[in-house]
Amino acid sequence: MDRRSFLGRLGALALAPNVPRVLRAAELAKRPRLGIQLYTLRDDAAKDLAGTLAKIADIGYTDVELLQSMKNFGMPPKELRALLDRLHLRAPSTHIGTEELDDFARTLDDAHVLGHQYVVLASLPGDAAGHLDAYRAMADRLNAAGEKARAAGLWVAFHDEAQDFKAVNGTVPYDVLVSRTDPKLVRLQLDTGNCAVGGGDPLVYLGKYADRYWLYHIKDAPSLGAEHDTELGKGVVDFKRLLARIHHKAEAILYVEQETYPGAPIDSARRDYAYLAPLVTAWRG
Repeated sequence: MDRRSFLGRLGALALAPNVPRVLRAAELAKRPRLGIQLYTLRDDAAKDLAGTLAKIADIGYTDVELLQSMKNFGMPPKELRALLDRLHLRAPSTHIGTEELDDFARTLDDAHVLGHQYVVLASLPGDAAGHLDAYRAMADRLNAAGEKARAAGLWVAFHDEAQDFKAVNGTVPYDVLVSRTDPKLVRLQLDTGNCAVGGGDPLVYLGKYADRYWLYHIKDAPSLGAEHDTELGKGVVDFKRLLARIHHKAEAILYVEQETYPGAPIDSARRDYAYLAPLVTAWRG
């Protein structure tokens, strides 16, 4: 081999490590912005959070909603942020519980480290079901937390559970909470599957509260009032119509979520992405 050929080969070898990074950047630019709620893969994440996030990125998801309510499976915020950055994943939001509301200053500090825009209350405590006063009290608490979040450049949001749509003496608890929260302080995350399982129609609620919704859990259900969810496209939620009615199109954050599975959760996550990504691509234009 002559000197020129040898140097040319060395140059090619030196450039080789950069090739996957260039291809990765080009590939990322073509992907629709679509996330997944980490609860979908909670058992996998509990065993291997780093490996699970790598699989999420490999499937094609660009965003992940974290689980501060589950302490992000023990990974410290700075370490988790570095991992997300290496995988080119964003974490626009996290789910929190009432414990994180109790220590809200720390919750907001962690949110800044992880790059969150939103901290989302996952649910009321289980013993709140059927008690309208509990929803009123939580609305007031969310408003107070919302003031602190806005001062820190973040938002508080509320995520619905199925129990929120079960009427109490003719009054739907979800409506009580939404009507009592200040839209300047508290935004909403619509979980389409939970709404359906609770007997509500997500399209009706999307129309009813319209621009209050900024985040979405895209989840399907076999029927309104079903006992569990299902893979996307195998239930009753019309996602084409739903996407067409979403307000704040440019800012809306969409996460796939599935809680029950016909097999391995990661396989459902792949099929959910394959179903939804083309719809999101067409919708975002």
